[in-house]
Amino acid sequence: MSVNELYTKFTRVWIPDPEDVWRAAEIVRDYKEGEPVLHLKLEDETPLEYPVGTKSNPLPFLRNPDILVGENDLTALSYLHEPAVLHNLRVRFLESNHIYTYCGIVLVAINPYEQLQIYGEEVITAYSGQNMGDMDPHIFAVAEEAYKQMARFERNQSIIVSGESGAGKTVSAKYAMRFFATVGGSANDTNVEEKVLASSPIMEAIGNAKTTRNDNSSRFGKYIQIGFSRHYHIIGANMRTYLLEKSRVVFQAEDERNYHIFYQLCASASLPEFKDLGLTSAQDFTFTSMGENIFIEGVNDAEDFKKTREAFTLLGIKDSSQSSIFKVVASILHLGNVEICSERDGESCHIANDDLHLRHFCGLLGVELQQMEHWLCHRKLVTASETYVKNMSSKQATNARDALAKHIYARMFDWIVEHINRALHTSSKQHSFIGVLDIYGFETFEVNSFEQFCINYANEKLQQQFNSHVFKLEQEEYMKEQIPWTLIDFSDNQPCIDLIEARLGVLDLLDEECKVPKGTDQNWAQKLYRQHSSSAHFQKPRMSNISFIIIHFADEVEYQCEGFLEKNRDTVYEEQINILKASQFQLVADLFHEKDDVASSKSSRVNVRPAKSLPKAPNKEHRKTVGLQFRSSLHLLMETLNATTPHYVRCIKPNDHKEAFSFDSRRAVQQLRACGVLETIRISAAGYPSRWTYPDFFSRYRVLLKKSDMMSADKKLVCKNLLETLIKEPDMFQFGKTKIFFRAGQVAYLEKLRADKFRSACIMIQKTVRGWLQRVRYRKIRKSAITLQRYGRGYLARRYADFLRLTRAALICQKQYRMVRDRRAFLKVRQSVVTIQAFARGMFTRRIYWEFLLHHKAMIIQKNVRRWLQRKKFRRARAAAIVIQCAFRRRRAKRQLQQLKIEARSAEHLKKLNTGMENKIVQLQRKMDDQSKELRTQNEQLLMVNTSLGSEVNKLQKQLELVRGQQGGGGQLTTLQEELERLRRELQEALAQRKKLEEEHSNEKLGLQQRVEELETENALLKSEKEELNRRILQHSKSSEEDGSSVSQREASLQTELDQERQRYQNLLQEFSRLEQRYDNLKEEVSLAKFHPGHRRNPSNQSSLETDSNYTSISTSEVGDTEDSIQLVEEMGLEKAAMDISLFMKLQKRVRELEQERKRLQLSVDKMEELAKRKGSESRSSTSEQETADLAYNNLKRQELETENKKLKNDLNELRKTIAERAAQNNSSNELQDSYNLLLSQLKAANEELDARKEEVIILRTQIVSTAQLLEKNDHIESTKVPELDNSKEPVDKEEALQAYHGLRESKNSHQDWCYLNEDGELGLAYQGLKQVARLLEAQLQTQSRQHKDELEALHTQIELLKDDIEKKQEILNYTSSLSPEAQVEYSVQQELTRLTNDNLDLKELVEKLEKNERKLKKQLRIYMKKVQELEASQAAAAQTGRSKPELSRQVTVQRKEKDFEGMLEYYKEDEALLLKTLITDIRPSIVSATVPCLPAYILFMCIRHADYINDDQKVESLLTSTINSIKKVLKKNNEDFEMTSFWLANTSRLLHCLKQYSGDEVFMTQNSTKQNEHCLKNFDLAEYRQVLSDLSIQIYQQLIKVAEGIIQPMIVSAMLESESIPSLAGVKPMGYRNRSSSMDMEDGPSSYTLEALIRQLGQFHGIMRDHGLDPEIVGQVVRQLFHCINAVTLNNLLLRKDVCSWSTGMQLRYNTSQMEEWLRGNNLYQSKAAATLEPIIQAAQLLQVKKKTTQDAEAICSLCSSLTTQQIVKILNLYTPLNEFEERVTVSFIRNIQNRLQDRNDPPQLLLDTKHVFPVLFPYTPSALGLETLHIPASLGLDFLIRV
Repeated sequence: MSVNELYTKFTRVWIPDPEDVWRAAEIVRDYKEGEPVLHLKLEDETPLEYPVGTKSNPLPFLRNPDILVGENDLTALSYLHEPAVLHNLRVRFLESNHIYTYCGIVLVAINPYEQLQIYGEEVITAYSGQNMGDMDPHIFAVAEEAYKQMARFERNQSIIVSGESGAGKTVSAKYAMRFFATVGGSANDTNVEEKVLASSPIMEAIGNAKTTRNDNSSRFGKYIQIGFSRHYHIIGANMRTYLLEKSRVVFQAEDERNYHIFYQLCASASLPEFKDLGLTSAQDFTFTSMGENIFIEGVNDAEDFKKTREAFTLLGIKDSSQSSIFKVVASILHLGNVEICSERDGESCHIANDDLHLRHFCGLLGVELQQMEHWLCHRKLVTASETYVKNMSSKQATNARDALAKHIYARMFDWIVEHINRALHTSSKQHSFIGVLDIYGFETFEVNSFEQFCINYANEKLQQQFNSHVFKLEQEEYMKEQIPWTLIDFSDNQPCIDLIEARLGVLDLLDEECKVPKGTDQNWAQKLYRQHSSSAHFQKPRMSNISFIIIHFADEVEYQCEGFLEKNRDTVYEEQINILKASQFQLVADLFHEKDDVASSKSSRVNVRPAKSLPKAPNKEHRKTVGLQFRSSLHLLMETLNATTPHYVRCIKPNDHKEAFSFDSRRAVQQLRACGVLETIRISAAGYPSRWTYPDFFSRYRVLLKKSDMMSADKKLVCKNLLETLIKEPDMFQFGKTKIFFRAGQVAYLEKLRADKFRSACIMIQKTVRGWLQRVRYRKIRKSAITLQRYGRGYLARRYADFLRLTRAALICQKQYRMVRDRRAFLKVRQSVVTIQAFARGMFTRRIYWEFLLHHKAMIIQKNVRRWLQRKKFRRARAAAIVIQCAFRRRRAKRQLQQLKIEARSAEHLKKLNTGMENKIVQLQRKMDDQSKELRTQNEQLLMVNTSLGSEVNKLQKQLELVRGQQGGGGQLTTLQEELERLRRELQEALAQRKKLEEEHSNEKLGLQQRVEELETENALLKSEKEELNRRILQHSKSSEEDGSSVSQREASLQTELDQERQRYQNLLQEFSRLEQRYDNLKEEVSLAKFHPGHRRNPSNQSSLETDSNYTSISTSEVGDTEDSIQLVEEMGLEKAAMDISLFMKLQKRVRELEQERKRLQLSVDKMEELAKRKGSESRSSTSEQETADLAYNNLKRQELETENKKLKNDLNELRKTIAERAAQNNSSNELQDSYNLLLSQLKAANEELDARKEEVIILRTQIVSTAQLLEKNDHIESTKVPELDNSKEPVDKEEALQAYHGLRESKNSHQDWCYLNEDGELGLAYQGLKQVARLLEAQLQTQSRQHKDELEALHTQIELLKDDIEKKQEILNYTSSLSPEAQVEYSVQQELTRLTNDNLDLKELVEKLEKNERKLKKQLRIYMKKVQELEASQAAAAQTGRSKPELSRQVTVQRKEKDFEGMLEYYKEDEALLLKTLITDIRPSIVSATVPCLPAYILFMCIRHADYINDDQKVESLLTSTINSIKKVLKKNNEDFEMTSFWLANTSRLLHCLKQYSGDEVFMTQNSTKQNEHCLKNFDLAEYRQVLSDLSIQIYQQLIKVAEGIIQPMIVSAMLESESIPSLAGVKPMGYRNRSSSMDMEDGPSSYTLEALIRQLGQFHGIMRDHGLDPEIVGQVVRQLFHCINAVTLNNLLLRKDVCSWSTGMQLRYNTSQMEEWLRGNNLYQSKAAATLEPIIQAAQLLQVKKKTTQDAEAICSLCSSLTTQQIVKILNLYTPLNEFEERVTVSFIRNIQNRLQDRNDPPQLLLDTKHVFPVLFPYTPSALGLETLHIPASLGLDFLIRV
């Protein structure tokens, strides 16, 4: 386009301005090419004639359209030049408060000098994983781009941060490292990322200082390499530093400070560990007080020092090393205060002998005072022939002292950096790294010295690398799009670099001059003049001979030569260094020892003495100049940067006054020129800076097309035809593969054509609308005229009629008026009279009332006075009575106290303060009563046995006498008599022993009774105290009930706290599941990394007790028998079992239960015997001998069971004693295990032998009883011979009984002897029976004695416990006696409350146990009653069948009836793994989709019910634990499968509801049916497992949310913000470089989702959860959580994207949210609070749509946006972007008005919403109406091994 087309009327331009650099103006008259003047109008309407035409005054720059102002990327501007860049940065910074802006590949960061809430964890999450152009510019976007390129292209990256001092380089580098630490956190627990971040406060302390430009200026450059593993986790880091400003240690300018570490140490000098440093205020030291201001506003040096020390500790630097570092720092301060005094001659100097600072310096560094004092004032000169010491002047000594201080600090700085690198070093292999370069920017001051020269030299090198990289990217872009390109000319600064570093360059000449013995700065300057005077980048100042000028890429800088040589040499005298090397502190000595010293000393083996003494060669490191070292390190840095992909961050300082959001255009332009931003713009403008994709171009400029062109389907061809038509010059644009490239200004021209098109269209619309309006107006006027005529004529007619009516009405009015006037006069007179009467009557009435009132008040006064007198009299009497009562009570209390003290000394049990003593007393009394009853019954039994024995003995004597008389006696009768005598003696001894035991028992009983009485008295006292405390507590509760006004608030706060606590608990569960998952992963990695030979346990062969479940199992205190307890002892081991008192308490408790059960059985059997006797008396004639034998067998079996129970009890007590005694000994574990195994084997053998003997004894006694009955029926005794037994008539077990009897008898007499004694064996059998009875009695006596001893031991144990308790109470009493009376009362109340609470808990536990026992016993009783009924039925059936001789059997088989299905499933223990594999591991939701929802949960619960029914605690425990672990493994395996996670969430919650519904608790049984109540669990309380399942449900819920959010999160932004739900509504704006990221896959492109896809996905989630039978409440909570995620992600992206903050996006967003709400209503989820979570994004959409101009609009916005924070509202208003020029921007004043109105809000400081926030989940109890007995298990599940019960 020609100049005449561009510079037309109303075109806006930029003209130079001395103050604002550039100023906006508008052309008021078209410009013709060749005219010398351009007529302009400034913004303040001032006319201006701008001269043009010469080279010095070219045509002004054109302004960009308003639609392009404020763009995120400067390269998106149509006109790319300096004023456009400056204006865009200014608008973004001041109006929108955006500190980041892209400029091609450069991120421009402007220091706001204010803390912004844009660096939080939620912002990092928002930028993580996003492409660089998708979000607003940010340092996190650059860091994410570097991280993604490293991961995708496996190439090392670098982030180069540069800028002036105070521009924010250090902060930007710090935030970049924080991003890497958060996104690429270490995979293990080494916390490398924390160490990387911890290095920042250390480096800031020792390398940063306050300058006039920056309070925290980095005085060194650093390059940090963050190493990543193959999985891109941080594994280590390394730091390189450049050019520390050592001169700051000894000199600071005005209003500047030294390094922060000095002031931090002085601020903490008062700490105890720093007393030896001898430090005071920083004002007292020379090196810290030169700037005159030792403080920084808003900085606490002491707090910063704490952070520095914490960072040292985190990096692993020991406390001793830290102490040494602080000593070195303090020594530098003391060295600066060492005063060097000049001598009179001026050529020498000295230090005072009493210089305290020198003593501190030497003491802190551990060097000799005299040597240091000497060499601070002298120096050694070494020549070829001799060595001599020379005095130094005061100035020379001061310079040497300062040089030493700088050298010490530099060495300490290097030592700290080296140790930081050691701490950050890793032994793992580094796969890639990202480097962060924080280096000084271009500097120019009034006086520029060696430091500025090095800094600018480094910036020249970096600028060269930057230019080449930008050019390379441009070239790659053109080649990728296949666009022909020509070489773009850019300013190459290689000549300037050659001037500095080439041969005979500035640095070479400087090093050469340093080598000259008497080289000076003036000589070096002259050499520069001679060598480089012809160079284009070198100039000599006109007025100076000791300075030179170098023309850098940014600006020309004049350097003062003074001090160059000294700073380049960095001279430190070797004598001083040698003294420091000899320090007694190792760290100080190590600071100054060179690395090559040891190697060089060891390398030479042969010592050759030279002919002459040569001077000692200086250290190699000292021979290197500073310039040479810096050049080497800079070359190394450039090699590193060239080997990486660079990313650039240019920090800009907006003003020199550190004012927040203040923009100085002149300072900004200087920095933009210096940092290369304008060079980037120039390179971009030289080519094709504007780039559009074909779809975006078509969407934006289709208004310029004809209708015929728009019908074509090929958009690319349409765009080509359009451009060829609109732009005549073909060089102004190029067509690429995917983009169209434009020259500078062409987009603005297209925008102008588009605006003209819109303007002409608007004119056409306006013309048509105005014509229509005029026609409508004419028709309206004509119709109005006709209407007026009609109404006028009617009006005249009506007016005449009104005149007639008015004439008639006037007469009537006169008449009425006169009447009214007279009536009013009369009424007025009457009213006056009535009023006078009323006032008079009122006056008289009031007088009477006041008189009555006075009498009444007098009576009240008299009443109150008399009452007061009586009350005063009563109070005086009551006070006197109280005084008397107090005196009397005090006297009585003193007596009681004395009595109590006496009793306390005599009886320790009085200190027992347990209310549980009553229960113990009652138990002891009951026990004593039971023992006394048992004793009486045993005495009666013993007497009965004695009498029976006596009668039997007399009978036997008579029989013996008969036998003697018949046969004349025999030897066997003598032996039998002797045996009888011996038995009598044994019986007498047993009786005597029993009497003795009875006496001991009676004595002990008396003692216990006395003890019980004493305890009762004490208990009465305690009761009284308890009642008093209860009374106080009641009073306190009554007083607290009066303050009930704030109950609702407390309830609300408690509900909030409950939700917070629930959320914290669920977060802990989530953290636990995460740690559990991490532990499993680590375990798998270890198993993969290492191979262990031998058998390895896998999940299939692990026992249920060795699972990863950390929850306790069900209590076994009330289930199981003796063998189970013994097995538990075997599993636990001897040592654990011996110390486990609860195990023996369980055994003892089980024995008691067996005793009670035996008693109940005995009662039931007695009842059955009575019934049998009654039946037997009726049918005695029909009973046979065999039935009598059966009855005898049953009686003997019952007696034997009783005896067996007692023996079991004794065995258990002995077992407990034995194990306890063995465990108490300190023997080795092997001996304990061997003895324990031996004991168990003996116990098992004894039990087996006991079973066998039991049956044999029962059979023998049955035989004896049956034989005795047969003898009674026979009238005669055959004496000739012994008949053989008829086996056909005797029971089958008779022969077995005889054989067992003969095997057990002691005497081995032959069969003939027995026959000789008694033919039928009756006498022998009777003898053996008596012998067995005697032994049984003896065993009973022994059992009784053992029981008595055990009870005595238990009582003694209780007495000891009571003694210990009394001692504790005595200590408490002593403590309370030392307190004040008020404290005593408070302490006693607190103790009593604690005791009552504990007692209450104990009583609750006792009640629960009793209820459980009751339920268990009832169930057992029902079982026994059923068995008894079955036994009766079988006996009745046997009697009816008339079997004469039923077979005697020890096992009776009862045929059960077929019962109905009770909703239980039985399985064998070995089938448990198969059950879990079928129901959990291998099941798929599709398999059970056609059955009842949550079928696996119901099946598992039915199996649990059966285990509870059979009272098998191990089975219940194993099944539940294995189920939980199997579910966890399945979820871990399918951790990304929403369907599987939803399926198991539904089943887990249903299993939890079943455990609650059938637990037997009344709370959960309210909605149960009668049948369901019958199906409740009977034996076990699974409350603990309910808690475990609840926790598991929460974990599954969290996993479900995580999976669902992972699925929908990539869809949210595209569906809610980017997709066009309303077609053709969204507009397209020009984009720059950042519409694409180099790490994106450009061919495939990102996936785009529509709102329908998102809603379809939500519907799929809802359908899956509904099909799986998940509770509706939980479904609602899941949907609410997902809607919160949608809202948070959408709002966060809206707040971070300028391109979507427009009116059209607001319309799209409002439509999308309404569709989401409609989906909620359609699925009956609107009540789930999910819609409320969309409120912020709905208000954001409304905010984008409302007007934003007037004060009323501001009020409406403040009232509308209640769910948005102030920051979010202001951010959206700042981001709001008009899509065309017809829409206005939001003014700054309007935004400030909004801020002022919302400043009273207490909003959180975070800008973004927390996308990871999880609402606390609540699982409401939802019982099932489905009966367990109605469930049908499909055969397809393969559960045939389950048995229906």
